[in-house]
Amino acid sequence: MYKAYLLKESFGKLWDYKSASNAERFFTNWKSQLRWSRLKPFHQFLKMIERHWHNIVSYCNPNNKVSLGLVEGVNNKIRVIQRRAYGIKDRVYLRLKILTSFLPDL
Repeated sequence: MYKAYLLKESFGKLWDYKSASNAERFFTNWKSQLRWSRLKPFHQFLKMIERHWHNIVSYCNPNNKVSLGLVEGVNNKIRVIQRRAYGIKDRVYLRLKILTSFLPDL
């Protein structure tokens, strides 16, 4: 269990790299640590990561890092509208309220 925790925590450092070559080096070292463990779910995880490695390593390019703050703000606004409309079953009205909440103030 402790080994699994260490592997999980160390894998999270992958997202901190700013170049693909450094991320590649980190991932190679992480794979070598994993090969000696007998944790079957991690081996399945490794296969999945290797299948999607090109997309994962492209995140390391500083131009590709995106903040999800705007999306989280929109989701929060929609949740507030849904909470205030509790009990109203009309989906068309709810959709209209959501759409009009994003119109600019005149």
